[in-house]
Amino acid sequence: MGNGAASVIAIDGPAGVGKSTVGVQLAERLGYLFLDSGVLYRAVALAALQRGIPIGDEAELRDLAASLNIEVRLPHPSEAHDQRQYTVLLDGTDVTWQLRQPQVEAVVSEVAAWPAVRTAMLPHQRNIAAAGRIVMVGRDIGTVVLPNADLKIYLEAPLQERAKRRYKERIERGEHPSIAQVEQEVAHRDEIDSHRATSPLRPAEDAIILNTGDLSADEVLDKVTQLAGGVI
Repeated sequence: MGNGAASVIAIDGPAGVGKSTVGVQLAERLGYLFLDSGVLYRAVALAALQRGIPIGDEAELRDLAASLNIEVRLPHPSEAHDQRQYTVLLDGTDVTWQLRQPQVEAVVSEVAAWPAVRTAMLPHQRNIAAAGRIVMVGRDIGTVVLPNADLKIYLEAPLQERAKRRYKERIERGEHPSIAQVEQEVAHRDEIDSHRATSPLRPAEDAIILNTGDLSADEVLDKVTQLAGGVI
């Protein structure tokens, strides 16, 4: 890693663009902490489903978000067999793969769209980033969560390409969706994320926009590493 490497790196972009994959690998190359901010909202969504809290009740979701103990950490060796990128504990229980269930996927954007829920998550996200040497990915990291990040990257790709990636992920997890179903779900998330009143999905004014549609995963990683000031 070069001496001038960015210490706080924000990576944003729509669903299925590969933010988490790039973020994890970049963090590994730089020796940084990785945080996918989306897992925090997924944890709130999962807890709401488990407790029967209406997704349309902003006040209850806000209170729930404030009360939860959400821990994101590197996997223990005993957990590495399922190829997880990180382990998420919700009130002490490992929910890493539950967060990717279709029922959570179906409501997480609605949960994350509530201003009070997003506000409840901000202090936690910023406290984690305050120590530096972090790669944080999400949909509003560069615009809202970490507006003073050293480097802001916005990844984008065509809807069909992103749906194919998400479809492949779900097939590998043993699920059996149709490609049309997955494309519809990704398009739905795009609509909600881009048009919500609070923290809509958009590139920060000083973000570097990188279209990944015609690039391999390795090419994307190399480009991002160069932008971060690291070595390849």
